[in-house]
Amino acid sequence: MELDYSGWQLVAIFATFLFAATAKGVTGLGFSTVSLPLLALSVGLKEALPLVIIPSVASNLTVMFQAGRFRETLLRFWPMLLATIPGLVLGLWALALVDGPQAGGILGIVLLLWCAFAYAKPNVHLPSGWERRLGPISGFCTGVVNGVTGSQVMPCMPYLMALNVERNLFLQAINCSFTLSSLIMAIGLTRLGVFTTDAVLVSVAGAMIAFFGLALGAKVRARLSAEAFRLALIAMLVAMAFSLIVRAI
Repeated sequence: MELDYSGWQLVAIFATFLFAATAKGVTGLGFSTVSLPLLALSVGLKEALPLVIIPSVASNLTVMFQAGRFRETLLRFWPMLLATIPGLVLGLWALALVDGPQAGGILGIVLLLWCAFAYAKPNVHLPSGWERRLGPISGFCTGVVNGVTGSQVMPCMPYLMALNVERNLFLQAINCSFTLSSLIMAIGLTRLGVFTTDAVLVSVAGAMIAFFGLALGAKVRARLSAEAFRLALIAMLVAMAFSLIVRAI
């Protein structure tokens, strides 16, 4: 069976999956956050979006199983999670109207914002009274950004970090958001005709590589400074973000 991807594209895709999963294992940075800019530069953003669905869901479910507190997370953050769905629908509608380079440029801008936040790690505390008010807004905006760019971290990651919740509750909440977004994205991309059989096959193979990368990342974390790796990764993401923006101009 002949795939729609060339040999060098498959090598680039699987190498990206391995690197992104290893980075997630070392630093905890999202799989899609690391893999999408690389894939956008090698195969194009619209073509990359369906490829990360299954590996992303697989890695997220692994973290969710380990974190526990699933019921508590749903009871507390259901407004944010529910508001993600209409945001994704709007974002996917916008994705259908823009070309690949433009969507890549938007991803580059979102990536720069995320890198600035990840580097600064501001100690922001959101008063408890604002959690319910901002939760649906955060979820909706995250859905819109995710639908257009595939990025799942803005602004839900800063929102959850500002709540200063316990680590496992944070991990469960953010990965619930990631997983829900990925599942809705799969439906939307299928309707757009992008989530093809070939993309599914490559994505399934990528999930197997992602599991290996997560295990490798755990071993690397024990031998390497996670903070040094995180800073190097942020620098690389900034460079890729500028490349995507330049391509869109």
